[in-house]
Amino acid sequence: MKKPLVSALTAALTFAACDDAQTPPVVHLPAPEPVIVVTAVRPVSASEPDSGTPLVQAPPPAPVDPLALAHERPGVDHLRLARQLLDDGDVRGALAEARRALFSSPDDTEVLELIATLGRQASQPSLSADAWGRIAAQRSTDAIPSIKQARAHLQAKDFTFAIAAGQEAARRDLGNPEAFQVTGLAQLASGDLTGAIASFRTVVGLQPDHGHALNNLGLAYLRANRNDEAVEVLEAAIEHLPTVAYVHNNLGVAYERVGRGADARAAYQEAMDLSPKYVKARLNAARVARGTVALDAAEEADVMSDVPHPLAAPRVDSP
Repeated sequence: MKKPLVSALTAALTFAACDDAQTPPVVHLPAPEPVIVVTAVRPVSASEPDSGTPLVQAPPPAPVDPLALAHERPGVDHLRLARQLLDDGDVRGALAEARRALFSSPDDTEVLELIATLGRQASQPSLSADAWGRIAAQRSTDAIPSIKQARAHLQAKDFTFAIAAGQEAARRDLGNPEAFQVTGLAQLASGDLTGAIASFRTVVGLQPDHGHALNNLGLAYLRANRNDEAVEVLEAAIEHLPTVAYVHNNLGVAYERVGRGADARAAYQEAMDLSPKYVKARLNAARVARGTVALDAAEEADVMSDVPHPLAAPRVDSP
């Protein structure tokens, strides 16, 4: 009985040995070095117990300046490069260098004024408006930067912002007619006839010989169908702007509205004599010659002059 038991135990040991022989050897790797984790811990005041919770804070993102252009060229005089490019006739290149100069000197008035000037020349009036707005913020009592900001917004057809900038200029200097002039132009362009009439009347009250304001007031009266008043102020505008064709054209429209056909024909002829290629005056004269019914306010877009650009107004930069 003992011999079979010994044989069985021997066989079991043999199988175990065979299995161990087929098992790959164990390779003992060295223990990894400990990793040290560093965290920022919020300082705890004497009255506040330490919770033991680490607080990791990422730095806030730097604000993006839409007027400046970032660069990584230390030691480069970008303002000097801008002036060189402008002298060479490269307005857009000069504008880009001026904006790079602003990246390093965000409050430099000289750089901001250059950007404002180049933005208008490069047909980017929104940049010009932004630059004048920053200058206006620096010169909190000066109306001129706000007037120029309003003009730039007007050029960009941002009429709401133009009105706001013009009104800010008027708040700073109630005696500056150009503050009310540019506000009126923006109001007229946006369809606010009541506001435009009030603004232009203020200009004329401050400066009775302001021919452009008189013309624009007459244009606002025509659009409001206040034709008798339009005749009166446009006749006054002619006295101060006798060689400006569109004023004669507008007066011709006013004469038509009040039934003065012969005077209308004479006004249109004068406009054509001053500007032979003035299409609106030629169309108006041809219509009057045909004896067509007098115009009403709904037809004004095709026959009256466009609003003159605000830069045409005189004495803009006077204090």
